[in-house]
Amino acid sequence: MANLRTQKRLAAAVLKCGERKIWLDPNEVNEISNANSRQNVRKLVKDGLIIRKPAAIHSRFRVRERAASKRLGRHTGPGKRKGTAEARMPTTVLWMRRMRVLRRLLRKYRESGKIDRHLYHELYMKSKGNVFKNKRVLMEYIHKAKAEKQRVKLLEDQAEAHRQKARAARERRANRVASKKEALRSGEEAK
Repeated sequence: MANLRTQKRLAAAVLKCGERKIWLDPNEVNEISNANSRQNVRKLVKDGLIIRKPAAIHSRFRVRERAASKRLGRHTGPGKRKGTAEARMPTTVLWMRRMRVLRRLLRKYRESGKIDRHLYHELYMKSKGNVFKNKRVLMEYIHKAKAEKQRVKLLEDQAEAHRQKARAARERRANRVASKKEALRSGEEAK
């Protein structure tokens, strides 16, 4: 069998790939061995005697399967961990995520008019002070705060109405007393 190392090298240069990707037709060895230039090799490629092999497939199937099972919490026990908990998921990152979620919610509520700027500022500072551990807790707190505010306002309105009523009653009584005194005085003067 003829030595086709030169032809393989030339074919690799022509087809811009490695020599391991070159296939030389074993039935046309004599034809190929005559090719001693790049031009000849190009002609053989055109004729199909020299072919560039396809890239080997590197399957992602097992990787996808493993990733799916990891999402379900498998393969993450103590034996699979190399770094500390802090290195694997820094507390700073968790804090930043939480703050951004809470602040985004507060901003949205303020812009839509659900909370006024005073309550916004109070809750902003509370968030910064680590009072709310997640969005749900903050939302519950906002609902409670708004309900409490409503209740206080209702009580104040009721108290104000009561005060108005009492003031009106006092004035009526004072007027009655004054008119009675006036009647008595005028009665005494008539005698």
